[in-house]
Amino acid sequence: MRPRELRLWQREALEKYEAEKPEDFLVTATPGAGKTTFALTLARRLHEARLIDRVIVVVPTDHLRTQWADAGSGSGLYLDPTLKNSVGPVRPGTDGYITTYAQVASHPMLHRARTQAKRTLVILDEIHHAGDSLSWGDAVVEAFSVAARRLCLTGTPFRTNPNERIPFVRYEDSGDGELLSDADYAYGYAEALADGVVRPVVFAAYSGTSRWMNSAGEVLSASLSGNESKRLEEAAWRTALDPGGNWIPHVIAAGDQRLTDLRESGTPDAAALMLATDQESAREYAKLVKKVTGHAAVLVLSDDPRSSKKIEAFNKGTERWLVAVRQVSEGVDIVRLNVCLWTTSYRTPLFFSQAIGRVVRARNLRESATVFLPAVKPLLALAAEMEEVRNHVVRVPAAEEGLGDFVIERLAPEPGAAEFTALDAEAEFAHLLQGGRAITAEVSPDDEDFLGLPGLLTAEQTATLLAARDAELRKRGPATLFDDLDDDATGDGATWRDVDALRREVHGLVGQWASRSTSSHAEVHVELRRAVPGPPSASAPLEVLLARRDYLLGRVG
Repeated sequence: MRPRELRLWQREALEKYEAEKPEDFLVTATPGAGKTTFALTLARRLHEARLIDRVIVVVPTDHLRTQWADAGSGSGLYLDPTLKNSVGPVRPGTDGYITTYAQVASHPMLHRARTQAKRTLVILDEIHHAGDSLSWGDAVVEAFSVAARRLCLTGTPFRTNPNERIPFVRYEDSGDGELLSDADYAYGYAEALADGVVRPVVFAAYSGTSRWMNSAGEVLSASLSGNESKRLEEAAWRTALDPGGNWIPHVIAAGDQRLTDLRESGTPDAAALMLATDQESAREYAKLVKKVTGHAAVLVLSDDPRSSKKIEAFNKGTERWLVAVRQVSEGVDIVRLNVCLWTTSYRTPLFFSQAIGRVVRARNLRESATVFLPAVKPLLALAAEMEEVRNHVVRVPAAEEGLGDFVIERLAPEPGAAEFTALDAEAEFAHLLQGGRAITAEVSPDDEDFLGLPGLLTAEQTATLLAARDAELRKRGPATLFDDLDDDATGDGATWRDVDALRREVHGLVGQWASRSTSSHAEVHVELRRAVPGPPSASAPLEVLLARRDYLLGRVG
């Protein structure tokens, strides 16, 4: 298998690690920069140098387990993403496994035993998750303090209070009573953009007037981009996000037109990500996408057991729209996402950085990314920071402030504030934000076909194009809106997916045998282990599973 060519920053980080040989190493690299490739290259080198015997990767979500496992296969490492706490020991024939922070928290001593059994490198992906509740942070310490080496990764710098330290992270005093994470190697958005590693991003801000009724029966209105009080602005924002109004359909139409421009000018598989605040809104947004664009949206919800497979299929497919709540916000790699609709009330810097990171991964120099968002002060400030530096600092709150939801800060009524009922909201293109500047434009471009070409536009031309599209939508009115990773194997040619499929096949054959006899499943498993000795099939290596499958085929064939 040919090693993947490394980017300059990855080579520099590896050289620093190999020169210092640290026990703990923190890398901060902007989303899309290639942290996974760096980590797996380091793991392979340490393994080949016989400095470690096992790799354990800890990730925030289940979907990232399969993503890391596939990347591991491409790097020559067989990392098992299906190992459960209930299985016990690490399966023979693997180089390690991939687990989640939640699994570690539910049984830290099991993971400690697995770590102690061999010289282990632990890779803690998005390490800030170890600080989102005391139980997670304590579990990570208990499980992995005995590791030979630890590599911590994050897409965004973060800071904590002195009593909120995240495990295995070095801090420095930020001068304002908090501690700033001190990365051993940092690679920001500005550097990645200069290197062509990420796409340039422009933010299209949409204003409009919202109308709502409070609990006293009063009808109020406010502009998203007006000089309103914080309470009025937030009420206008919440109203604009209501799927029953006109703001959401209008922005969907604008996003879909931008998607069409991209697809017709050199990016035929370009796709859009629409972020929702909650599952109910996500379902309604998916319906609106179908009504407005004529294209069905792929809906990904956190409690859907099929969500990981949906994301994987979308990544390899050609569908235009993906609607999600939190499943596609951190670490998920879908390189064909070029458009993002920020139709959510989340507004923390960390979530903003991670979510926008889903559309910045570059494939060629002509691609660009467009983010459509409400023209409200909190989001415009975050967009300006990202445009200006994108190397900002994010505070991780204490457990009592979030208990696992520190990346989520939703709009909510202030204590004692009157509840309200959203009535309607109109959308209107306000300006394009680039480099911290608010750019407006005339509504009549000279050459709209030219302006649709991604990567060839000035900021002013892009703003002109979006303004023209917006004018067309407004004239039509609201009613017309509804008219490759290398999958190479370890030594014997099998990937983790092959082994998992084989394990399922053995289980199915056991069921067939049991249904044809008077034996129970348990009795069949006992007889199978007598005939083909080895560990239980749940933890058996490839060669044992192959022998058991052949044995079973001889019995049920």
